[in-house]
Amino acid sequence: MHKQIFEKYPPKDKSVLIAILQDVQNHFGYLPETELQEVADFVGLPLSRVYGVATFYNQFRLTPLGENVIRVCRGTACHVSNSANILFNLESALNVKAGQTTRDKKFTLETVACIGACSIAPVITVNEDYFGKVAVKEIPNILKKYSTPKK
Repeated sequence: MHKQIFEKYPPKDKSVLIAILQDVQNHFGYLPETELQEVADFVGLPLSRVYGVATFYNQFRLTPLGENVIRVCRGTACHVSNSANILFNLESALNVKAGQTTRDKKFTLETVACIGACSIAPVITVNEDYFGKVAVKEIPNILKKYSTPKK
């Protein structure tokens, strides 16, 4: 573990657990199992309690993100515009379920409650790029755009 993370916190203080987990995730991009054990030792909690906190909150992830993160909006406007079909087709094309990362680490597929672009529903984002009024037939071209190596 990187000492600079622990230096900011008093040892054996259970109240700093979430803040430390946030710092660890900011550093690594996720919460590696080896780091969770070090956090547990530092705050004086069993690993099972730290793991329980890490899995309870949606902000924490136990696996690294893919190179490209696809978020499918499941808010009301997108839902009535058939975002479930968009999600199903992305899952099929990538061979993963929402919340998973492809084997080649190219894509992570996530669902979100609302992206905030209801007027162009259904909406997905890939990294910081927005795609509105998405049709199933567009999915292969969207994926291809992020599958090709950058020049």
